[in-house]
Amino acid sequence: MRVGVIGAHPSRGWARAVHLPALAALPDYEVTAVASTSQAVADQAAAVWGARHAFADPYALISHPDVDLVTVAVQLPRRDGLVEAAIAAGRHVYSEWPLARSAEEATHLRRLADQAGVRHAVGLQSRHHPAIRHLRALLAAGRIGKIMSASLTYSLATPEVWSRRYADLFDHTKGVNHLAVVGGHAMDMFGSAVGHPTEIAATLTTRIARITLEETGEQIPVTSPDQIAAVGLLESGATASVHIMTGGPVGDGFRIEVHGRSGRLVLRARDDSLVGPEFTLTVSDGTGRGTELPVPAEHRHTPPAAPPAVHNVRQVYADLAAGHPVEPDFGTAERTHRLIDAIARSAATGTRQRLH
Repeated sequence: MRVGVIGAHPSRGWARAVHLPALAALPDYEVTAVASTSQAVADQAAAVWGARHAFADPYALISHPDVDLVTVAVQLPRRDGLVEAAIAAGRHVYSEWPLARSAEEATHLRRLADQAGVRHAVGLQSRHHPAIRHLRALLAAGRIGKIMSASLTYSLATPEVWSRRYADLFDHTKGVNHLAVVGGHAMDMFGSAVGHPTEIAATLTTRIARITLEETGEQIPVTSPDQIAAVGLLESGATASVHIMTGGPVGDGFRIEVHGRSGRLVLRARDDSLVGPEFTLTVSDGTGRGTELPVPAEHRHTPPAAPPAVHNVRQVYADLAAGHPVEPDFGTAERTHRLIDAIARSAATGTRQRLH
């Protein structure tokens, strides 16, 4: 499968760190084209990754006959029209997360892709982390009996001074705020293991009112939430709680705790990475402090040398190439956007929201 990567850079960025290394490790793929913010940068990226074509215009990449799959690895505010154009051109599409600004937009894109008969994937790849797969399998097999409750906490260290490249994170209108980006990644990963919510009540607040831009020293207002708290019910009837915390100097990463009728599973991250942590999973059955559960071979990535995020993205590409059902796809994105929208409505109105 011939891939064109929009958002490629020779030395930085998400495509450079994750997508391009993942593709380079898969024999079923060839990176034939790259597009970047200028022709000079695109030419440099093409030289690094061996692409035959380099473009400053992403639409030229989309329309090129040497491209079968378009990877859209640019931030949502700079992505308007690219996913739609790739679908209209009959290209398969791998879009970074968030897919859209709302569930309504995500539904529109999913329908367009399905009607066009193109395969699609979205950048919520953490559900493929070996430890998450292991947790999901243990719960499905009844390792701790009937699930009573599940909780997710995530805390992320955040600087006081930010590059202008990240300014959109702090504007709730741009679609890439902490609820969408951090909340979307965290809650999709959580839900893929413990089950998705059927109803939810939430509180959002912004504790840091302004941030400073590194390039100019300018202070800009923050309108996106840095504290996200929600409670609800899962499909199984178990209760669930989520608390996502950003804004402090120290983060502790993910902690997922699942209480069952006959035991408890706890998954802890070893750092505060959002999409590439290592995890430790322990089980307790009431007779001791807990026993660590190594990830069995069937859930581990091979070869193991690459960072977790690269492995997780590589699995999505592998499923795309093999014709297997793809998760996460635009349908996954649609469901996660519905959850995010429901959390925002609940916080704005003070009402419990039902999800269908």
